[in-house]
Amino acid sequence: MTTARVRTILPIVGVTALAVLLTACSGGGTGTAAPAAPAQPTVTASASAGATTAPTRTPAAPSSPPAPSSAAAMTPTTAGSTAAPAPAGTTSGGSATGTRCATSQLTGSVADGGGGSAGATRVAIILHNTGAASCTLQGWPGISFVGGGTGTQIGNAATLDRSTPHQTLTLRPAGEVQAVVTVEDAGNWDSATCHPRVTDGFRVIPPGSRQSLFVPATGALFESCASTSVHQLTTSALASF
Repeated sequence: MTTARVRTILPIVGVTALAVLLTACSGGGTGTAAPAAPAQPTVTASASAGATTAPTRTPAAPSSPPAPSSAAAMTPTTAGSTAAPAPAGTTSGGSATGTRCATSQLTGSVADGGGGSAGATRVAIILHNTGAASCTLQGWPGISFVGGGTGTQIGNAATLDRSTPHQTLTLRPAGEVQAVVTVEDAGNWDSATCHPRVTDGFRVIPPGSRQSLFVPATGALFESCASTSVHQLTTSALASF
C-alpha cells in the first residue's frame, strides 16, 4: 500500500515541476527586458609603498566649447587718419637731410606776409629753388634794407625772432620757403632819430651762407631808417607755406 502510493506521488511531482519550468521559459520570451544598469564612472586606484590610497574617480572629459560665431570672430578695423600733404616742392622735418642750398641756385621775391598791426607791416620774403636738384635750408636768413642803387646797407639788419620754429626744410626743384619780416614804419620815429631813406629792396643772406641775393622792393612801405639806433626789422625763421 505504501509502495503504490509513493509511485503515484512521484509522477505528479515530476509533472508539476515540468509545468513550472515551462511557465518560466514562456514568461522570459514574452516579457519586457529589464533596463541595463547605468554605466559607472571608472575607478582608478593608486598605491604607494606602505600606504593605501583611496580610489580616485576619473571624471568624464568635458565637452568642447561651442565655436565662436562669425560676428564674434571678426576683428574690427579703424580707418587711419590721413596727414595733410606738404606744400608742393617743399618738405619739412627735423631729420631732413641733403645738400644746403647754394645762394646761386636761389632767387627771391616779396609777398604779403599777412597780419600786421598799427605802425607795422608783415612782409613775406620768399626764396625759390631754381636748381635741378633738391637742397635744404634751416634757420633765420640775414635781412637788411639796401639802397642808393649800389646795394649799400641802410640801417640795422633784422632782429631774429628766436621764438619761431626752425626745422630743416628740403626744397625740391621749383620749391619755395618763406621768412616773414615785420617792418616798423619809419614814421614811428622822428626824422632826427630815424634819418629816413628811400630803399631799393632787401639784401637776403640764406642761412649758413656768406653770399647774399637782392630782392627788389620799393615804395613808401619800404622807407627805412638809416640810424643804427633804430631797430626797424624783425624776421622769423624760414618755413614752408
